[in-house]
Amino acid sequence: MNVLHIDSGILGEHSVSRRLTAAIAAQIKADHPDAAIVYRDLVANPVAHLSGSHLMAANAKPGELDAVIAADVADGAAILEQFLAADTVVVGAPMYNFSLPSQLKAWIDRIAIAGKTFRYTESGPEGLAKGKKVIIVSTRGGHYSAGPAAVMDHQESYLSTVLGFLGVTDIEFVRAEGLNLGPESKQTAISEAEKSIAGRGDWKLAG
Repeated sequence: MNVLHIDSGILGEHSVSRRLTAAIAAQIKADHPDAAIVYRDLVANPVAHLSGSHLMAANAKPGELDAVIAADVADGAAILEQFLAADTVVVGAPMYNFSLPSQLKAWIDRIAIAGKTFRYTESGPEGLAKGKKVIIVSTRGGHYSAGPAAVMDHQESYLSTVLGFLGVTDIEFVRAEGLNLGPESKQTAISEAEKSIAGRGDWKLAG
């Protein structure tokens, strides 16, 4: 069983999403000692944002690429293969300005590849990354899962859409909301999320 653990929170040791993804990874390892967990920190080891040169390189021969673009293409290919090799993916996805950290979006741009993780057919698009489970830690300063602010959620809704487009239908959210509404609200949200993680008993994983 291969597990890919992704963090994108920019607050380091103060990041709630990192705290919760670490708890999930530890619980998975306790439940499945044979699981191989690969970790990528998208802040400490960022993925370059897509460029026109990178997109044009897809149709170029290796000898036609300069060293910088060749290295970028190779890194993108490695990121894609890492995702494809994973049975289960744990993603730390804090909400920033109603959406994702740009670091996480850059990673998504490297795994959403036509012919690899999706394709267009006569009957419409088809996801090719089927059979995976994705566990998303969603952290938010306010409350966006229900109520009037729900229309401003371009974080969980986007992740569900893009992963579904890639063929991933087994998506589970672990959510901590109201983190910026005062110390008591923050602690309550974290405690409830941690109880949810520990209380599952056994994470039902793909693979």
